Amino acid sequence: MRLLETAHIPFATREYEYDENDLAAQHVAEALGQDINRVFKTLVLRGERTGLFVCVVPGNCEVNLKKAAAAAGDKKAEMIAMKELLPLTGYIRGGCSPVGMKKPYPTFFHTTALDFDKIYVSAGMRGLQLEIAPRDLIDFTGATVTDLVQ
Repeated sequence: MRLLETAHIPFATREYEYDENDLAAQHVAEALGQDINRVFKTLVLRGERTGLFVCVVPGNCEVNLKKAAAAAGDKKAEMIAMKELLPLTGYIRGGCSPVGMKKPYPTFFHTTALDFDKIYVSAGMRGLQLEIAPRDLIDFTGATVTDLVQ
């Protein structure tokens, strides 16, 4: 959030009660009273040649590994192991944000992010979401917008 404030990017934070046993985006959407299509999850993948990259997709969708790999300029990609998430990004499952990772990784947003004036992404911790204009977030992260889902 400090990075966004420093860049003078407007956003709001939305708190919600999270459940350790249900970290799914559907739970987040319901807790916020929002359409699941506006609540985006941040996934970290590894391309076989290109290395780590980030995909931000609607909470009710699964990332298509072939489409994600192609977006990153690779032939194959896979999700990183859960135990790698914290050391690589600084975030834990259910609190991974596309902003402020330990290193800047190539980032890709699914096309539907631009269908909304505001979307929700993790603010970097469980129980807290950023409400932000998708174009502001895409521009700030240097992301590419492309089709990433099944």
